[in-house]
Amino acid sequence: MKRHTLALALGMLMTTLPAAAAERLSFSFGATATAGDTVVTPEMAYSRQRGFGFEGDAKAQVRYFSVAVPEGNYRVSIRFGGGATASDNTVRSELRRLSLDGVRSAPGESVEHSFIVNVRTAQIRPVAGIAAGAVQLKAPRETVEEAWAWDGRLSLELNGGAPVVQRLVITPVTVPTVFLLGDSTVADQSQEPYASWGQILPRFFKGAAVANHAESGETYRDSIARRRLDKVASQLRPGDTVLLQFGHNDQKQQKDGSGDTQSYQAEIRTHVQAIRARGGLPVIVSSMERRGFDEQGRIRPSLIEYAQAARQVAEAMKVPYVDLNSQSKRFYEALGPERSQLAFASPAPGKIDNTHHNSYGAYQLARLVAAGLRDLKLPVAALLDEAALGPVNAARPQPMPEDFYLRPSPNFSHQRPLGDEDNP
Repeated sequence: MKRHTLALALGMLMTTLPAAAAERLSFSFGATATAGDTVVTPEMAYSRQRGFGFEGDAKAQVRYFSVAVPEGNYRVSIRFGGGATASDNTVRSELRRLSLDGVRSAPGESVEHSFIVNVRTAQIRPVAGIAAGAVQLKAPRETVEEAWAWDGRLSLELNGGAPVVQRLVITPVTVPTVFLLGDSTVADQSQEPYASWGQILPRFFKGAAVANHAESGETYRDSIARRRLDKVASQLRPGDTVLLQFGHNDQKQQKDGSGDTQSYQAEIRTHVQAIRARGGLPVIVSSMERRGFDEQGRIRPSLIEYAQAARQVAEAMKVPYVDLNSQSKRFYEALGPERSQLAFASPAPGKIDNTHHNSYGAYQLARLVAAGLRDLKLPVAALLDEAALGPVNAARPQPMPEDFYLRPSPNFSHQRPLGDEDNP
């Protein structure tokens, strides 16, 4: 097998899977299949009838593999390597949520790692105080470009310098869930060079699922109106955690006269009350700053008013508070005016998006959020992967992108409209 190809079997598929199998599912991609596994060959494209298969370019080094499963949390175990050459693997789940990175094996060596993935649909089940219905998805953004976040499939991006996957096992699990509600700086970004801390956060949990319900362009008010809050609340179990981070777009309500910090605080309180009513633990996260330096190399505060408003609600309602606003300033200032550009998305040569981050910046912000949960000694912090997270200091960030090993996702149109199940 060539170094830059997935190790995929050359067998014949003898059975198909139901479109919504709830039991443990196992697949063999290597030359030797494990007894009881479904054998997968490289040309198997996803179809509704089969209930699993590849999506995207069959000749690409990076492959996308999807399996139809009911809404819920799943433990995914992958065996890497085992071939004549070394392997180097990065795995993202659903809409580019980082699950594993830098997983390597020596020639002839097999290594196995597992992680937890949350799979969802837009449907809202009725529970006490919440009517049945659906999240009002944005079209075409969520219904086409971000369809993998809502389609009831567990999708994996198999990436890395030399990806080699032998075996995949998917098992339903009941574990605590960390729900996210927020804007584009939290949401699962579908394309490079953009990334958010919300889609990196799963990398730092080993015993909890991360369900990212944040969406670009949104506010606390939109979270209520589009029923994202209802969706999250309908799925909450006692002990689940909900991280809330809005502000960038709420701030714009001042300009159009539709809101201010007082309405912002009222909408935060609505979220806190709804989450607590279902037994969940709300955590308020202040918005990270935008990149903008003064002559002394200090960050010009642009969101401090909203960070202070969020803190006031947290203190008044006794809600845990992660001050990402101040931590992000320390992070940017540690890099400085020039080097900090390498933490932000650059959609075109010479152009820097001073609000949104790339994978490196998002990775560092996710570490700050995870460390904030740890510092607060919240119950969910016991489920952090301490080996992956390590010590965190905003003023001493990890190495810059030239030393950063997270592989970018390829940009190509691998999405299909929701409901168009036979056209991957």
